[in-house]
Amino acid sequence: MTGMMRRLLATTVVAIGLVAAAQPALAACTDPAEPGVNWRRCYHDGRDFGVVDLTGAMLRDATFQRSVLDGSTFDGADAFRAKFISASLEGTSFINARLFQADLTRAILAEADLSGADLRGARLVRADLSGADLTGARLEGADLRDANLSLATWVRGGRICAEGSIGQCN
Repeated sequence: MTGMMRRLLATTVVAIGLVAAAQPALAACTDPAEPGVNWRRCYHDGRDFGVVDLTGAMLRDATFQRSVLDGSTFDGADAFRAKFISASLEGTSFINARLFQADLTRAILAEADLSGADLRGARLVRADLSGADLTGARLEGADLRDANLSLATWVRGGRICAEGSIGQCN
C-alpha cells in the first residue's frame, strides 16, 4: 500500500469515527430505573416498576401504558409527549416535571404531587386527580374532560376543589 493510500484510508477512518460520534446516543431502554436515566422513545407498557426514582429522567416520547409506578418520583423529568395511558401513578411526585402534551388518559394520579408541572396540552381525560396537588402547574390547553378533581389543590394553591368536581375545579 502506498503512503498516499494509507493517508487516505486513515483520513476515511477518522471521518467515519467523527460522523459516528456526532450521532445522538440512543436510549438504552434496558438501563435500570434511576435518576437521570435516558429512556427517550422507550416502551415500558404493562410493567410493574414498584417505587422508583426517575428524578431528572429523559422520558420524551416514552410509553408507560398500563404500568404501575405508585409512589415513584419524576421530579424535574422531561416527559414531553410521553404516554401514561391507564397507568397507576397514585401518590407519585411530578414536581416541576415537563409533561407538555403528555397523554395521561385514565391515569390514576390520586394524591400525586404535580406542583409546578408543565401540563400544557396534556390529555387528562377521565384521569383520577383526586387529592392531587396542582399548585403552580401550567394547564393551558390541557384536556380535563371527565377528570376527577375531588379535593385536589388547584393551580393557584390554597383552593381545594369540592368533592365531586369532574372536569373542572368547583
